[in-house]
Amino acid sequence: MGVVALVLAGLPTPAQAQAAAASAERPRVVASFSILADMAREVGGDAVEVSSLVGPGGDAHVYEPTPAAVRQLAAAQLVVVNGLRFEGWIDRLVAASGYRGPVLVATTGIRPRMVYGAPDPHAWHDPANARVYIENLRVALGRLVPAQAAAIDARAAHYLQRLDAQDQRLRALLAQVPAEQRRAITSHDAFGYLAAAYGIRLASVQGWTTAAEPSAADLARLMRQMKAEQTRALFLENTGNPRMMQRVAQDTGAVIGGTLYADALSPPGTAADSYLKLLNHNLTTLIAAWQPPVARTP
Repeated sequence: MGVVALVLAGLPTPAQAQAAAASAERPRVVASFSILADMAREVGGDAVEVSSLVGPGGDAHVYEPTPAAVRQLAAAQLVVVNGLRFEGWIDRLVAASGYRGPVLVATTGIRPRMVYGAPDPHAWHDPANARVYIENLRVALGRLVPAQAAAIDARAAHYLQRLDAQDQRLRALLAQVPAEQRRAITSHDAFGYLAAAYGIRLASVQGWTTAAEPSAADLARLMRQMKAEQTRALFLENTGNPRMMQRVAQDTGAVIGGTLYADALSPPGTAADSYLKLLNHNLTTLIAAWQPPVARTP
């Protein structure tokens, strides 16, 4: 029977069957959210099959596990989580799934930034911390697939080279912006590590979680701070509600400078569909908002 006949009969072609067999043989790695999943794919390559519980555009702060997530976790050979209290739902989900395999806490070895008496979980926004994530993934994936350990090591090394090159390029761009101009307002306090790494002053309407709305007093305090510091740039976040920031812009006369990606990647084929693209998008969007407007010729 030819390939066309196989397709018409609803049967897999030899190539499809081979691909399915190869996929079935690869250990399943389940990451808690899209940014971790991307890092795991970069390091693991074709040695593992990676999926995420919270996909691109999803908000892990308010995620509600589903029966499909329980089944996904039950079939995993490795679970990767951020830690630092980012996934408040993960322990319940692991218990419900009956998963008994290894759980990699990707932030192991990172000294967290403390906010409101709790660790800020958004550590990936500092490239120095991302290096720790990558190293932890390298070790865990090498243990999961020992026969592929050398290839995993090589992919991790190449990934780190790309990260370092991008970090240097972004620092060179940012150096063109005077330090006193590097001020902005974001929806919630997810970019503290980014600000500390790159010498940026950021304030936020919400705390580090999106689960609670800010009070009227919080908004009033923020608007006073914006006026005192002459902060004119506001930024939306891809998983947030834009109405709150639009209100702040209307009440203060500030300008919305674009959308930043905090806790999730964008859909495949778009501006921030990988960790490296997310980092690049966030910083170049900030830098563009701080540049003086180009004078129009009459």
